[in-house]
Amino acid sequence: MTKPRLICALTAHVDAGKTTLSEAMLFLSGRLRQAGRVDRGSAFLDTEKLEKERGITIFSKQAELEWKKRPITLVDTPGHADFSGETERALEIADCAVMVISGTEGPQSHTLALWRVLEKLNCPVFFFINKCDRPETDAGEALRRIREELTPNAVDMTADDAMEQAAMCDEVALDCFLREGTIQPYRLNGMIRDRRLFPVYSGSALAMTGVDALMDALEAYEAPVPDTGAAFGARVYKIARDPSGGRLTFLKVTGGTLRVRDQITDGDFSEKAAELRFYSGARFRTAESCPAGEICAVLGLSRTGIGMGLGREAGRTREAGLLEPVYTCRLIPSPGQDMNRVLICLKILEEEEPLLKADYRERDRQIHIRSMGDVQLQVLQSLMRDRFGIPVTFGESGILYRETVAETVEGVGHWEPLRHYAEVHILLQPLPRDSGLQFATAVPLDDLALNWQRLILTHMKEKVHLGVLTGAPITDIRMTLVAGRAHLKHTEGGDFRQATYRAIRQGLMKAKSVLLEPWVDALLTLPRDCLGRAMTDLEAMGGTFETSDDGGEKVRIHASAPAAGMREYPKAVRIYTHGDGNCVLTPAGYRPCADADRVIAEKGYDPERDIDNSPDSVFCSHGAGVTVKWNETEKHMHLPMREEPSRPDSAVPAVPVRRERTPYRGTEEEDRELKAIFERTYGPSRSRELFRPAAPPSQPAEAPVSVPDKEYLLVDGYNIIFAWDELKEKASDSVDAARQELLDILCNYRGVMNCEVIVVFDAYRVKGNPGSVEKYNNIYVVYTREAETADSYIERTTFLTKGAIRIRVATSDGPEQTIILGNRALRISAREFHREVDGVTGSIREFLRKNNITPRSGAMEKAIKEAWLKKKTGN
Repeated sequence: MTKPRLICALTAHVDAGKTTLSEAMLFLSGRLRQAGRVDRGSAFLDTEKLEKERGITIFSKQAELEWKKRPITLVDTPGHADFSGETERALEIADCAVMVISGTEGPQSHTLALWRVLEKLNCPVFFFINKCDRPETDAGEALRRIREELTPNAVDMTADDAMEQAAMCDEVALDCFLREGTIQPYRLNGMIRDRRLFPVYSGSALAMTGVDALMDALEAYEAPVPDTGAAFGARVYKIARDPSGGRLTFLKVTGGTLRVRDQITDGDFSEKAAELRFYSGARFRTAESCPAGEICAVLGLSRTGIGMGLGREAGRTREAGLLEPVYTCRLIPSPGQDMNRVLICLKILEEEEPLLKADYRERDRQIHIRSMGDVQLQVLQSLMRDRFGIPVTFGESGILYRETVAETVEGVGHWEPLRHYAEVHILLQPLPRDSGLQFATAVPLDDLALNWQRLILTHMKEKVHLGVLTGAPITDIRMTLVAGRAHLKHTEGGDFRQATYRAIRQGLMKAKSVLLEPWVDALLTLPRDCLGRAMTDLEAMGGTFETSDDGGEKVRIHASAPAAGMREYPKAVRIYTHGDGNCVLTPAGYRPCADADRVIAEKGYDPERDIDNSPDSVFCSHGAGVTVKWNETEKHMHLPMREEPSRPDSAVPAVPVRRERTPYRGTEEEDRELKAIFERTYGPSRSRELFRPAAPPSQPAEAPVSVPDKEYLLVDGYNIIFAWDELKEKASDSVDAARQELLDILCNYRGVMNCEVIVVFDAYRVKGNPGSVEKYNNIYVVYTREAETADSYIERTTFLTKGAIRIRVATSDGPEQTIILGNRALRISAREFHREVDGVTGSIREFLRKNNITPRSGAMEKAIKEAWLKKKTGN
């Protein structure tokens, strides 16, 4: 009976000989006629041009082989620390791993980082001490260091006393050995699977010695057998593109069987598997099915992402990895490049490498990306040039800081503009270092429905929440939903998004925050006469270190230090050792920043001016939304705080909520543009109240600015037309007729309501169109200029008039609604506006009936409309 396929990952510090070992295993199994060489660019698994040029593995690859009738899939992973994210994701789907140790170097700094990842994943490990054909190699010394630095349960399985050494790793095994004089294979297998025994083999991958013994051990190893009869389940671990641009989703089937044309779902989408591929290097074979326990590439999926669970594992998300970027820098496209296209290309690469994280800053139109180091940036530069034809350069690198809280605090958020309602209370609790973010709910279902609780948890997870010290992302915090309230009629999904974001932000504003900086582990190999210089440098950086001296010409230093000081240190080491020393860095998590005050002052971040992350809440007072500052919010909450006694549901705030008024502080340039817009729309301005300059420093900051009582209604014309059924049906025959009917409806609406109505229509596709504003009866009609959409016109208007006048926007465009709310304008959806207009129309009919006024006939109405259209079009 054929044993089930074994997924074996090969991992190592760079240059330990990992890819050479994979070539030897493929050759000895008969999979290759001739083993390739990394230094000659002929390695079977280094298929990319960049890998051949640099002689390093950048992308994880797999290859299929068979050894003594045991099918094995090798997964070759990158060894360079800059690509450790790719390595960590590949290790997550492996049944076991082979860690290659250089016999001349022993365990190195990145070896220690990979060992921590394998511990976290609970992955069984086989060791292979490589390069034993070199005269300077001491396999015994390498084994001693493995036991000392990684695990004491490493056992040389080729030694005469191997069984005796293995027995010392487990009490039950020791008892069996004492009674029987040996340990049965099944018991050894269980010890390996439970990580109580780590077999060690040694040899030379290049000379192909000792490799067959390692392969015999892999053939004998029995991983847990997956259930092929269960419902389909899978985990995505990689996204890539084939040479023709096809999107490939690499996944491991964890249960059942995946077949071609099966519908694959994660709960939010369902797509069909168009083709299944089993890759070996750059080649692949297709198959009709993929059973549980195997990995394959699926063609035809467009919405999958790395770490996603599919089928029965739907909803599963990947935990944050141990190896995360610690540097950030500005990406600078070559002159003339379309910024939108650059961002799209970066998003494609971000799908393949989630640690990349391109961040576009609208205010200064700059792109900042995260990176593990210089080599990753060089690879990114090559990919942008070769794959997309976009030359890029990079600015100076900075440090990626993080923030956390030092105490438990409850944050509250309330979102109640007109006809909307949501309130959320979230408990923020500090966690141990490098725990990441955790999310939970502690609200009884009687208090808040399960669907709302799930929605709030989704909003807690979907966004990168920023701290209040420097605007850095937060970490090491447990967020627990402890209270929430919805309204039976007025609550929509987006209301809880706003309330959740503001609750987290308000809690951070109250809490004692701590700035965290990244640290790195460093392994320095130096000539003896440079030891004093290195120790002095590390002490000056605030790091810690230990030296190891084996009596040779060089000494090793194992150090940990802040990443800010170590960023350029490898170059400095090469300089002061005249190329005879080296320094390898590996991320080592975050610790409290030693110079936090200086960093915070340099960043100059003001959390209250970050309009995209507001801590303030919005309440409803006298029919309008009112912003209440974060430090006053708790006085007006409808739900009690955890430490307060419960209040009846009908309780109202004891202190009346009033509108917060602040001076208008637009620049002169903004004032001129705002004035031009309003004069173009309403005629010459007689009052300069809207364009009052900021108060001088001596004037109190809270001096109020007069706000006009009249309300302005901005209507996104085409959005309303295609949202109202009666207008949408008419637009299918004639858009002009639908537009005209909407204008007539709004004229009637304006006659009843005390507000100025401005209807905005897209005309951005009309070549050379300068835009126009005209008055139709008692309303204004705006046609946007070339390259300007109605959305951008409305967003710009609400931004420039923010806090100066009352504006309401009628639209059902989700992103537009979010932006205008951030600009302090109110919004009304197309559906709600339709109900409001129907109410106005009904009141007009009732007025005409009571006063016995005969409305215009349909024929007269039609004639007037046709005359107006004829005048407008000139026909």
